[in-house]
Amino acid sequence: MYDNIKVIAFDADDTLWVNEPYFQEIESKFCQLMEDFHPQHTVSRELLKIEINNLTHYGYGIKSFILSMIEAAIEMSGGTIRVEVIEKIIGFGKEMLHKPIELLDGVEYVLKELNGTFRLVMATKGDLLDQERKLVKSGLEKYFHHIEILSDKKESNYEKLIGHLDIAPGEFLMIGNSLKSDILPILNLGGHAFHVPYHTTWDHERIDHEIEHPNFKQLVKISDMLQYLI
Repeated sequence: MYDNIKVIAFDADDTLWVNEPYFQEIESKFCQLMEDFHPQHTVSRELLKIEINNLTHYGYGIKSFILSMIEAAIEMSGGTIRVEVIEKIIGFGKEMLHKPIELLDGVEYVLKELNGTFRLVMATKGDLLDQERKLVKSGLEKYFHHIEILSDKKESNYEKLIGHLDIAPGEFLMIGNSLKSDILPILNLGGHAFHVPYHTTWDHERIDHEIEHPNFKQLVKISDMLQYLI
């Protein structure tokens, strides 16, 4: 079934390395900053709304997250938030940008095993500068034939990527932790997709239905993919 695969693309955040827990850590700190105005569940709910609304303006990533927190702080405080709080939020962003890169179990082993047999691609969304920084710090850059940092992960974005790689959708395999962004668009295009779940997922990336598709595989860990490909 996978004999025709020419390109294997990997999501980055929470597929290759740790990401979402850092966002959750900072969100918790933000909720503590705002506890004089609203309880934690209200702050989290309103922040998520603002984050989603801002995706069309700022895209994905840490900078978008920080701008959304600043907007949320102003809005939820009725414009009375102190400058010192805004400074702390900006500091949160710098803290996130300097986090070490923690590779997930089995990632480098899998890339070594596949390298040379398939063209490997990193296909991720987020801030260009930050994702490039993380890739370099990860030490994984040498395994990838092509790096694609996408503004979003919709079918149209993947169509352009597959066209750029000069392959058919059926020759493309995507690996990722987000069913919404990494899996469904590829299946809809006629490609193949393996889902590697991560223990926590941003609420915006969740879906409310099971996936049944002949081109889909649900894995437990990333190294499970090797049994289908080697």
